[in-house]
Amino acid sequence: MTPSGPRTLHRPSRLSWRERRLHPDHARGLRLTLAVAAAFLVLVPFTLLALLVLSSWSPLRRLDRAVTEALVGYGLDHPDWARAMNVWTDAFGPMPLRVGALVLVLWLLRHGLRQLALWVATTMTVGGLLGPLLKLLVGRPRPDLPEPLAQAVGLAFPSGHALNAALAAGVLLVVFLPAGRPGGRYAVCAAALVLAGVTGFSRVALGVHWASDVVAGWLLGAAVVTATAAAFTVWRDVPPAAGPAVARPEPPAR
Repeated sequence: MTPSGPRTLHRPSRLSWRERRLHPDHARGLRLTLAVAAAFLVLVPFTLLALLVLSSWSPLRRLDRAVTEALVGYGLDHPDWARAMNVWTDAFGPMPLRVGALVLVLWLLRHGLRQLALWVATTMTVGGLLGPLLKLLVGRPRPDLPEPLAQAVGLAFPSGHALNAALAAGVLLVVFLPAGRPGGRYAVCAAALVLAGVTGFSRVALGVHWASDVVAGWLLGAAVVTATAAAFTVWRDVPPAAGPAVARPEPPAR
């Protein structure tokens, strides 16, 4: 039996900056950088669109009016279509989506997924606060049409329905996409696309928003989801604090 001395935990060799950024144990900074860059790239077209709206750029105004009037005219000629759009826009409005998000948060908490539940609550709250604030800053009125298919109050830019639908779609993707099977993943992607797309489209089809309001809501929702998901990923992956390496004696051999 050979005596064995104390065994010391060896520290990993020092990595270069590039290796450290790409190493799976040290890539949080890289993921955060990429996610923030993605959020910034989404915010750029939103900011440009807001500036065009504030400056009352005539090509955008003409395009908005042409699209909205064409869709409202179609709805006037097809009452069943208009009723379907009204049902959809009420069923997937901001308040029903927030109630659904609350149910999802409770479900995640019940299954012990506290960090994911906090991310869902944070995402919906941040987006819900940004929407009204930007409406006040831009101050764009809603379409004033002789025969609108629905009524809405408040300001127009960005569309609250489109924003909250984009937030909900992002929540669906982040929560359910990683754990699903291939077939289920396609279903989740399709559901998210339909939720965001049809909800935003319904607001223009009913004559209560301009097309650019809806596009702005989609862009802002995507930026919020990207930014909060980046912060959540970094926070979730932070390892517990580790003390210095200590020498641990091996148990005596028998």
